[in-house]
Amino acid sequence: MLSSRIWQRRALISARTLFSASASHSSSSSPAIPFRFSKANASSSSHLIFNFARVNIYWFSTQPALELPASKIVDVPLAQTGEGIAECELLKWYVQEGDYVEDFQPLCEVQSDKATIEITSRYKGKISSFLYVPGDIVKVGETLLKILVDESAFPSGTPCDSENAKSPDSDQTLVNESVLTTVVDDSDNAKLIDSDPGKGRQTGVLSTPAIRSLAKQHGIDITEVCGTGKDGRVLKEDVLNFAVKKGIIKNPSTVLHSDSGEQLQGAEGYNCNVATKFYRSSEDRTLPLRGFQRAMVKSMSLAAKVPHFHYVDEINCDALVELKTSFQKNNPYPDVKYTFLPILIKSLSMALSKYPFMNSCFKEDALEVVLKGSHNVGIAMATPHGLVVPNIKNVQSLSIMEITKDLARLQQLASDNKLTSEEIYGGTITLSNIGAIGGKFGSPLINLPEVSIIAIGRIQIVPRFADNGNVYPASLMNVNIGADHRVLDGATVARFCNEWKQLIENPELLTLHLK
Repeated sequence: MLSSRIWQRRALISARTLFSASASHSSSSSPAIPFRFSKANASSSSHLIFNFARVNIYWFSTQPALELPASKIVDVPLAQTGEGIAECELLKWYVQEGDYVEDFQPLCEVQSDKATIEITSRYKGKISSFLYVPGDIVKVGETLLKILVDESAFPSGTPCDSENAKSPDSDQTLVNESVLTTVVDDSDNAKLIDSDPGKGRQTGVLSTPAIRSLAKQHGIDITEVCGTGKDGRVLKEDVLNFAVKKGIIKNPSTVLHSDSGEQLQGAEGYNCNVATKFYRSSEDRTLPLRGFQRAMVKSMSLAAKVPHFHYVDEINCDALVELKTSFQKNNPYPDVKYTFLPILIKSLSMALSKYPFMNSCFKEDALEVVLKGSHNVGIAMATPHGLVVPNIKNVQSLSIMEITKDLARLQQLASDNKLTSEEIYGGTITLSNIGAIGGKFGSPLINLPEVSIIAIGRIQIVPRFADNGNVYPASLMNVNIGADHRVLDGATVARFCNEWKQLIENPELLTLHLK
């Protein structure tokens, strides 16, 4: 660090004259007081505040001052994204190393058990380095990236500011040697990273996230690869040539000229369409479970430990078909498409009001059942990213039109992988419409901590006999109710299903319960 004396004006005055009582223009002025300096905000900005003695209109210092940098490297950790969330998958970066970011600018997108969250910046500064690449699993609290932050960009409510606010006399405290040493070290690091942001990485290797992902895909430690790019940057060719030398791959040319999205597919994780892309290959491929599939592993493993039983029945939907057709013909909203599902959801809520144990959750540790006041009906949705179950809140207080609109909104968010934690959690019962894809019958597992789940098959026209023996076509739908046998018994589920069945087969009864 450079040391210098701070002068506001040049003056050829002797030290004796400067610090004597007669140095001022007024004979009554008091002698100058030696200046003091203190640590202020050292842990966040590494900045020292100096107080100088004023001699009339001049400012002087009798000790050297450090020329401190106006920036510092700040670690940006993965914050707690929701209750009980321990880790998230990094989906993509919105910025690149060397980019300058503003406050609240989106940095990346991560996915917890099921919800997708956007991480924004708390600081203004330059992106120094990334510590993870898309596809990595990041623990809560671990550092995602490093930012070279301007001193002025630190939040006013930092712990150091709080300490200064609590100690009004702290500016009179002398800075000890260890503090000064820390400040000097941070300054050197800041200059080094500012000159080349890529060198701030913990590994000391210059490369892009795509190249690090490619190295990870082939099981290569990128620190062992000799970079041939500018300033030793590791290029794609370097990784592939290294893989050939190690015998990991045989012919790098096919990978080198293939589409970048194709070669990095292994880093993106498993998705429902992977099989169609690789069915011609005779080689085995290992794909990590990510996103919704990863969440499904956890939830279904827990559900498999619960004692289930299933109740199956069929419901005549002739009246439901007529009602849906009438809605569509007299639809005042051209952008709204009516389906059977909103009517089924509303009738389900009315049946739950009569059988509240179906709308409950079980606390195993306390051996307690919590009867939920709200009917938050979860809808299982098959998306390009996997199975997800958002829920419609407070169905008991919504109209069929409001349910229709909210259902369409959730379907769009699920398709775009933009569902939030609030839309995922808090469900009280789940409805799985397997008939939307195909199939007459399903045997679902409950979505803990709920105690019941209903799978409905597609509505199909089948022949039925009337009381007089005549054959007529009937629109029938199979339902399969899965229940937690620790809380529910067969009689309760059967009575609930009969109530729901009556409302579906006679939808005019819905008007009796509307408020």
